[in-house]
Amino acid sequence: MMKRDECLRLLAAKVRDEAIVATYQAAFDWMAMAPRDLNYVSIGAMGLASSHGLGLALGRPEKRVVVLDGDGSLLMNLGSLASVAAAAPRNFAHLVCVNGVYEANGSHPLPGQANLDFAAIAKGAGIANARTIASLDAFAADLPAILTDEGPIFRALLVEAGAPSPQDYAFIHSAQARQRFKVAFAR
Repeated sequence: MMKRDECLRLLAAKVRDEAIVATYQAAFDWMAMAPRDLNYVSIGAMGLASSHGLGLALGRPEKRVVVLDGDGSLLMNLGSLASVAAAAPRNFAHLVCVNGVYEANGSHPLPGQANLDFAAIAKGAGIANARTIASLDAFAADLPAILTDEGPIFRALLVEAGAPSPQDYAFIHSAQARQRFKVAFAR
């Protein structure tokens, strides 16, 4: 099992001009290690990071969109996987941090968490390039393909929480954060 912050550090070292759509704890971790204008944070919309990312990917098909999601969040919007598969955006990658709990809401266990296989669910929805990654070395080896191969791409990252990151809700909900993303994404 990997630490989520270690996975995100690897991603941060490789990201260039991709739009990153992050939600809840992954968003806080990502913003702490990779503050940038192309970060779209989806807080207050649990389950909708994949839908927001899909809309952005369809709106700008020449720009790579990477969604950083949580398993609890995705569980609330599994239908988005069918929408992603149907739209088949070539520029879309969906990384789901799987830790078996609703971390943002007190780490309550996901229902049926022992039986959930998010990569199998994504494949069943029609996303052919879906798999589970359980080690940091495997993630590092797959990262170049995640950032360049034709999508849609889905990866279930088996993680545990890392060091806690500051939870700056004021910035995330600010008009300034939205405007910075809007300008950067339009370039």
